Order: sequence, then C-alpha cells, then structure tokens
Amino acid sequence: MEYIQAALEFLQSHKDVAFATSEGNKPKIRVFQIMKQEGSVLYFATSPKKQVYQQLQQNPNIELLAMEGDISVRCVGKAEFDVSEETQKWIYDNNAVLSRLYPSYDAMVYFKMQIIELDYYNLQPTPPILKHYKIK
Repeated sequence: MEYIQAALEFLQSHKDVAFATSEGNKPKIRVFQIMKQEGSVLYFATSPKKQVYQQLQQNPNIELLAMEGDISVRCVGKAEFDVSEETQKWIYDNNAVLSRLYPSYDAMVYFKMQIIELDYYNLQPTPPILKHYKIK
C-alpha cells in the first residue's frame, strides 16, 4: 500500500494520459486529460458527439496510463456519469481549453472513474519497483 500515494501524486502532476476504451472487441486508445482528481477518483469531460462517449455508453470499462521517464502508473476503472453540476462547472471553469472548444459547461458530458486497480512501476531503483493494487 505504500506506493498508492506515490502513484496518486504522480497522476496529480501528469494530467495527459493514454486512455483506452473498446468498440466491440477492438481496443481504442487516445490521449485524454484528467480534468480533476479527488483521491482515487478521476474526472473527465468530452463531447456527447465523440466516439469515446458512445464507446463508454456501450462498455464503461476504462484503462489509462500515465508515464514519464522510468515511472508509469496504469489505472483500471469504469466510467460513471453521475457528476454533480457543481463539479461540472468547476471542471469547465478551471480548464482553459474547454471554453475555447465548447460554448458552455452544459455542452459537454462529464464522467468520473473510481480507480479499481492500480499498477505503479518505477524502473529507476535496482531492483525495479513493480506494485499492483486492488483499490476497490
């Protein structure tokens, strides 16, 4: 459990992640941004017109990966679309790119992911640190 906090702090400072969903039996991956983090809950926003939204409606399973240098954090969870209006407004107001792409906060859909599984990899020390955790 000692590396869970290190992994969560790593995610705090590495907002751009490789974000994987599935379409049927095929994986789909893209770069996504963590818009807000509350402990092990990550928040995201997207357009209801994008394929990623349709994919998450069909199959809410998500896997994401953040990496820099010799450290990486992989997370597994499920999309949940019950994000409060207050949090939606906060995300919209605190992410400058969103106001350039969308006319208002309610033009988007918001979802959160409670991290269910987490892998922390640090290849710097010898031996490397490879830890797997089931969070929920």
